[in-house]
Amino acid sequence: MENSKILKSGEFLVTDIEAKDVFIPEEFNEEQKMIAQTCRDFLDAEVYPNMSNLEKGDRELMKSILKKSGELGLMGISVPEEFGGFGQSFVTQMLAAETTGAGYSFSVAYMAHCGIGTLPIMYYGNKDQRERYVTKLATGELLGSYCLTEPGAGSDANSGKSNAKLSEDGKHYILNGQKMWITNAGFADTQVVFAKIDNDRVLSAFIVERNFPGVVVGPDEHKMGIKGSSTAQIYYTDVKVPVENLLGKRGEGFRIALSILHMGRLKLGANVLGAAKKTITDSVKYANERKQFGVLISTFGAIKHKLASQVIRLFASESAVYRVSHDVDKMMENIKGDCGDYGRTAIESISHYAVEAAILKVFGSEMLDFIADEAVQIHGGMGYSAELDVERGYRDSRINRIFEGTNEINRLLVVDTAMKRAMKGEFDLFGKAEALFNNLDKITDGAVDGENYSAEKSWYIGNFKKAILICIHGAVKQFDKKLINEQEVLNNIADMMMETYVSESLMLRIDKLETMKGNRAVYRNILDVNVYDTAEIVRKSAHDAVNSFASPEKAPAILKVIDILTEVRGINVKDARRMIADKLIEDNSYKF
Repeated sequence: MENSKILKSGEFLVTDIEAKDVFIPEEFNEEQKMIAQTCRDFLDAEVYPNMSNLEKGDRELMKSILKKSGELGLMGISVPEEFGGFGQSFVTQMLAAETTGAGYSFSVAYMAHCGIGTLPIMYYGNKDQRERYVTKLATGELLGSYCLTEPGAGSDANSGKSNAKLSEDGKHYILNGQKMWITNAGFADTQVVFAKIDNDRVLSAFIVERNFPGVVVGPDEHKMGIKGSSTAQIYYTDVKVPVENLLGKRGEGFRIALSILHMGRLKLGANVLGAAKKTITDSVKYANERKQFGVLISTFGAIKHKLASQVIRLFASESAVYRVSHDVDKMMENIKGDCGDYGRTAIESISHYAVEAAILKVFGSEMLDFIADEAVQIHGGMGYSAELDVERGYRDSRINRIFEGTNEINRLLVVDTAMKRAMKGEFDLFGKAEALFNNLDKITDGAVDGENYSAEKSWYIGNFKKAILICIHGAVKQFDKKLINEQEVLNNIADMMMETYVSESLMLRIDKLETMKGNRAVYRNILDVNVYDTAEIVRKSAHDAVNSFASPEKAPAILKVIDILTEVRGINVKDARRMIADKLIEDNSYKF
């Protein structure tokens, strides 16, 4: 692991890596496969048979199923052995998150407990707090929740009004406030609550127990989807929180909240993979059973187009998820000597990849929404019926674009965080961008080796990166510090960055697959269509950005270069998609 190259967050814009430096799902070891199979078996045995009752909002049923998963050890995958868990790698944690992602609202409750309900205490708690709470959260003896959002504080989390004051005897913080949209609120034993001490400018974090006097949990919200998940408001009236339950340092709450959001975004990126795989399998099974005009609908070109498009987006998203996950593991290995504490090492490594976390969150949630929508369409009228899983999947998928910071906030973070990292000197973004922008006339149609498949795709992706750098420099030059207010332009650049990062991840995965045995033609088709589509998205986004920051006199010269950088060789997308769909149809489930 230490011999492979590791990029800093956002550095992919200016530095290339080789296929040998990334991890791909085809490399899972036997233990990882066994953990994933245990998760799948649990869904089959405990979750799917109970989904209709869970959908009716049965809190006690959800609580009992969660506790069963804890008894099986599924809640301790991220927790070190000394605190009752299994201390698995981040890649393995993400695989568990992926596999359980097929569990509809159970997945939401499970992930909230294992992630935001447990890990803030694991990462930021002291030894006493970890022994008192994490050891029981890891086994399901206690169930956890995370309380950040307030009626007046959503995306702007630090504007919350919840307040804590030290008692006269100095033994307690007296907590008052209100929290909303709290997952697992109806049955969680512990709550990680964010509030400001006295008149502090920033938040602090507290471990609050449900049975502390003054804690009142409201009724469950009625929601569009994830109906089996308990979501409620929690009210705090003069709640006496022992001083030893302050999590981290005073005023460290905002940092804890941001760090946990980065972790949540990465885990969500994995979670949606499992939901997407189940949805694609549901789609193809129905297409292989339903007849119209005397033939199976899976034989129709329009249906094959939909099935293949589902596969391409999922396979690309999955490639990016495990590329970042492996980077987190490598970063942990690199810095563990500096932090001296497992929890701080883990969260520092996870938080480092803030740019990629935002990319996975946005790309993954929109990928799943696309797949869920197409699944309903493939099912036709039956897809709109509550009798079938795709109707539930369609409703459940929508929350992911809001969870863990809205996609609008995360799009802005993709660009803003990368630029801030570059300003700190972590990599040379602005120097390379300026050099490109100042030498636009030297960018001409280049020679690309069409005989060398990998070199050709690498050339295209390298050009997409150049287009991004040109847009970043042009936007900064025009708007300077006011760029933060030009959200439309930042969104254009974010879309270019996300599509390029995912395409590069897919390319590296295919490169690595080329060295493995078996027929790889279908995987080349996935990459061909992805790069072909990405080129058009990058071109359109760049045109929109340039026309927004460049004068009418200067825009044509920049746009001419953008068109050169986004030109790719034409491919027969019909035949490529049909080959992808034919494999799916033959397998009758997602087996890519």
